[in-house]
Amino acid sequence: MHLGKMLNHTSLWLTLVVLLLRLCGTDHTPDSLQLQKWRTGRPEESFLAHRRVKRGWVWNQFFVVEEYTGTEPLYVGKIHSDSDKGDGSIKYTISGEGAGTVFIIDEITGDIHATEKLDREEKIYYTLRAQARDKQTDRPLEPESEFIIKVQDINDSEPKFLGGPYTGSVPELSPVGTSVMQVTASDADDPTYGSSARLLYSLLQEQEQFTVDTKTGIIRTAVANLDREKRDHYVLVIQAKDMAGQMGGLSGSTTVTITITDINDNPPRFTQKLYQLTMLESAAVGSTVGRVRAEDVDLGLNSEMVYVLKEEDGSDTFRVITDTEAQEGIIILKKPLDFESKRTHSLLLEAVNKHMAPQFENVSSFKDWTSVRVMVKDVDEPPVFTSRTNVIEVQEDARVGSSIGAITARDPDLKHSPIRYSIDRNTDLERIFDVDANSGAITVAKRLDRETAGWHNITMVAMEADNHVQVTKAAFSIRILDVNDNPPELSMPFEAAICEDSKPGQVIPTVVDKDEPQGGHRFYFTLAPEAADSQHFTLWDIKENTAGILTQRNGFNRREQDIYFLPILVVDSGPPALSSTGTLTIRVCGCDSHGTIQSCTAAAYVVSPVLSPGALIALLVCILILIVLVLLILTLKRHRKGHIIPEDEEDMRDNVIKYNDEGGGEEDTEAYDMTTLRSLYDFTEVKAEAGLTPELHSLPQWFQNPNADFSVFRSFVCKKLEEPVFGKDRKQSVLQKQERIPTWESTVSFLIVVTRCQ
Repeated sequence: MHLGKMLNHTSLWLTLVVLLLRLCGTDHTPDSLQLQKWRTGRPEESFLAHRRVKRGWVWNQFFVVEEYTGTEPLYVGKIHSDSDKGDGSIKYTISGEGAGTVFIIDEITGDIHATEKLDREEKIYYTLRAQARDKQTDRPLEPESEFIIKVQDINDSEPKFLGGPYTGSVPELSPVGTSVMQVTASDADDPTYGSSARLLYSLLQEQEQFTVDTKTGIIRTAVANLDREKRDHYVLVIQAKDMAGQMGGLSGSTTVTITITDINDNPPRFTQKLYQLTMLESAAVGSTVGRVRAEDVDLGLNSEMVYVLKEEDGSDTFRVITDTEAQEGIIILKKPLDFESKRTHSLLLEAVNKHMAPQFENVSSFKDWTSVRVMVKDVDEPPVFTSRTNVIEVQEDARVGSSIGAITARDPDLKHSPIRYSIDRNTDLERIFDVDANSGAITVAKRLDRETAGWHNITMVAMEADNHVQVTKAAFSIRILDVNDNPPELSMPFEAAICEDSKPGQVIPTVVDKDEPQGGHRFYFTLAPEAADSQHFTLWDIKENTAGILTQRNGFNRREQDIYFLPILVVDSGPPALSSTGTLTIRVCGCDSHGTIQSCTAAAYVVSPVLSPGALIALLVCILILIVLVLLILTLKRHRKGHIIPEDEEDMRDNVIKYNDEGGGEEDTEAYDMTTLRSLYDFTEVKAEAGLTPELHSLPQWFQNPNADFSVFRSFVCKKLEEPVFGKDRKQSVLQKQERIPTWESTVSFLIVVTRCQ
């Protein structure tokens, strides 16, 4: 390191420096020196009296080597002011980064030393300030001046891989030069100073499968046959060396683990080429027969496979599914097995990868095959019924003990055990049928009647004679065939209706026999010979158990006859042909112009009215009106009874008017309504007094017996009229009571007697 030298105290050297600075037009020394002007009153510069020049002091931009290991403080440099006369009157001080700790200064000489070992990688330079002071007064003689101490780099830092250790991957069978990854190292030394930070990458352990770029650190494949199944990873050691790899350079290393990823480059392979499996013939459909397995050395999706059953003799009896978890093929029973018919089944299974690599899609060898032989084991099976039908037909007149058929079964096993037969009596509680235990022949045990039970459902039991555990049950139906032992009958009484204005040839609703024609029977209809009304109607046999009735006269009169009874003869088709007579009731009804029946005397043909909401409301209103009228009539009757009862106990028939004056009669005419007295036999009107509302009452008719003698009553009444009543004439007494309302019977009798007395 170049250290600055102090200027000479001689005027010559000072003059030369000043002239040099003036010629250069600057106030600075070259790069390694800096000049600060300090005021001074020195007489040596009198030759420059025409211009006052400031005196100053010169110091260097200092350098210090890092990593100093000596025992003494390391000399850095020296500062000096041109005002320093060397008499010790000036002292030098420094301040700033590391002043007093890392760096110290001699106050008298201005020498600077480093007291600690410096590391450029930690701090590149230090900035300090220097000042000259009067030693006695500590007064600054010059302003502070800043200077720098730079730490000079040496190659003391090795390269470092900050991201290590590294991991990478590359697919197997990748082509040469495929980039795997990049590694990067860094050097803390100064890259601008020498070659301390220039790095060179290399593989410490020679690997023929990979290479590394010396400048960039990119790792690439060196071969094309990387096979994961042989080796699935590689560990590389990468070195980075500074000084461009030259001798004496520092180095650092890291490890790189490269994983070889899988591709589907291997087909599945069966572990064995022949599988032998056994299965009981009694195995249920859907049962698992066995499993087969193929191995694939690839991983993950590349190892997934499916199993396929190729066309062989067992493809219709078995099927195969793939267990994706275990990567196995499961053989499933698709149809029942039968040891007696086939004892061995051969299968051919194929294993194929589900996901193929593009470069192997057209390679036919990426699949494998294996053979499977399934051997069926015999099982003692229960009997099997051999009857082709489960329906047996028998005539209802079959004799008791007669055979109606046989139900047989066989032992499907090779030993062919004998079979024993029986009837499940829970299905034949009345024991109508029996079965022969050895032959299976069914016989009639009781008399049959189709009309009572047309079908019988029984359960037959077949059991091996030497193994009662092997039992089979089957349901059979016995149909009782009809024998013509009953005459035909109409299933229900028939009725029909015709309009009064019916025309000849008009069809009345047909007569149909709804009985099932058992055994193909057909019924025929005709009018019975005893039909009294056959001249009014004819019967038309339409066949198919149906007949129509036609009218023969022009209109009917309901008043003359409203019901006609027409006997109909029904004959079946036998053999033998049997017949019966049924009666058809025909009612004559009133119809409208459209032929719709309005009224009939028969209740069966009264059409149920369907009332609309309006009609229902009108009907309710009429009912309410009738109720009000009934209540009103009852009220009037009560009111009338209250007035008809006499107010006292005196009988009106005893109130006879007595006349003591001549020719008058005015009182009679005023006291009684003359219109009432005009008739002795028919009283239909009563005149009320003035101001009163008359009430009309229906009176019963009374017919006079012409031979009746009323003379006794007449004389009695006339005599009574002459007698006084409590000092008054009888006539006057009667007039006083005329305001009372007598009963009609008393009034009539009274009027008759009075009229005859006059």
